Amino acid sequence: MSDTTDDPRLTALVRSLPSTVPFVAPETLEAQRGAPFDARLGANELSYGPAPAAVAAMKAAVGGIWKYGMADNAPLARALSEHYGIDHAHFTIGEGIDGLLGNLVRLFVERGDAVVTSAGSYPTFNYHVAGFGGTIHAVPYRDLLEDPDALIAKARETGAKLVYISNPNNPMGGAHSATRIEAMIEALPDGCLMVLDEAYTEFADAATRPALEPMDPRVIRFRTFSKAYGMAGARVAYGITHPEIAAAFDRVRNHFGVNRIAVAGAVASLAEQDRLADIVARIKAGREELAEIAKAHGLSPRPSQTNFVAMDTHRDGAFARALVAELDRRGVFIRMPGVAPLNSHIRVSVGTPEEIAIFASRLGPALNAIG
Repeated sequence: MSDTTDDPRLTALVRSLPSTVPFVAPETLEAQRGAPFDARLGANELSYGPAPAAVAAMKAAVGGIWKYGMADNAPLARALSEHYGIDHAHFTIGEGIDGLLGNLVRLFVERGDAVVTSAGSYPTFNYHVAGFGGTIHAVPYRDLLEDPDALIAKARETGAKLVYISNPNNPMGGAHSATRIEAMIEALPDGCLMVLDEAYTEFADAATRPALEPMDPRVIRFRTFSKAYGMAGARVAYGITHPEIAAAFDRVRNHFGVNRIAVAGAVASLAEQDRLADIVARIKAGREELAEIAKAHGLSPRPSQTNFVAMDTHRDGAFARALVAELDRRGVFIRMPGVAPLNSHIRVSVGTPEEIAIFASRLGPALNAIG
């Protein structure tokens, strides 16, 4: 078979892009190492899994998988409307936040349009911007958090269509206050849409969440069932925004992209708020335990409002990469930020108590092994 890398049938834009995968699956790493991981602490999944009621709902839906899902995802739209107390027209539902980001960029970004983000922030957003020909302008973090002032200044300078911020932040775990985010929204230049990624918001203090203003056309907020609800593999998330923006997604989205099993699980999950509160409490306790483990081994944990803890190795990126690789060899899967100065850190998801104990027992030997 001939090499299609420079296939002239591809668009010029696609031919100009690198061949890239934003994340390497832990299953791929397990295949490379020839054994499963003993502790899966790198993808910020919820090791506790989904609520039993959600599992039961998804199992019950399997028999109907021969049917297409509802193109408007009406059961989940109704459940979200009831949960938040706002009309269903304010929601767009998609295949995880990753899928929603792709549709968003397709809606707003043409070739050459400016988009502003932070150097080292969630890379899938950049992946979509590049895929549609947008021009990425990245500003540095400030005090290991995304810098709202710098983001707004760059958006003004470049005439950006979109400005992206995650709150709580991935990959560092901290969060700005609701007041700080609200000030950023008020400072947006005309014609710029703020993309507020709130994937981890359920784990965070309420003081980090701006009040919902669903009629505000300046912002779209993305939330997911992948993290606190433990349904990462189901690929279901939603955006909250002005009805006209939500309706615009219907022009480009895959109307059968969210499968009916995922919808059933998401609807059941929303009804399990007591279980969610229990999960959040467990994650908070796990964050504290991971922070103590880090300090006991000479690492500095960053304050976290997520289900992971970033730990400063006080060395450089090469050392952090070596530590990730050494823990991999010892059966512990973790990750690290990819851009300096963030990449002096490793990032460890809050797993079960058993997984945290495995990490604690192997971190010291791994550090000793790499010097």
